[in-house]
Amino acid sequence: MIESLKSDDIINKIGGRFVFTALVQHRVRELMAGARPLVERNGMNDIEVAVEEIAQGKVTAEIPKPDEVSLETTTESNPLL
Repeated sequence: MIESLKSDDIINKIGGRFVFTALVQHRVRELMAGARPLVERNGMNDIEVAVEEIAQGKVTAEIPKPDEVSLETTTESNPLL
C-alpha cells in the first residue's frame, strides 16, 4: 500500500477525493507519455510516483478563478455566431 494514503491528510490538502483522483490520473498519463518523474523512482510504479509527487507538493491542481476565465465570444473566434 502507498504509505501516504494511509491517512486522509493528502486528500484534504488537495481539496477532496475527486480532485486528488483527477490529479493522479493526469500525472500518470504525463509519466506514461514520457514526462520525467519529480521524485526518485526507487522501484515505484507510475501511480506510486504520482502520489509521492503530490504528497511532496511537487504537483498541484490549479483551478482558475472565475475572473481569470474569459467567457466572451466573438463572431471572429466562433463562426457559428
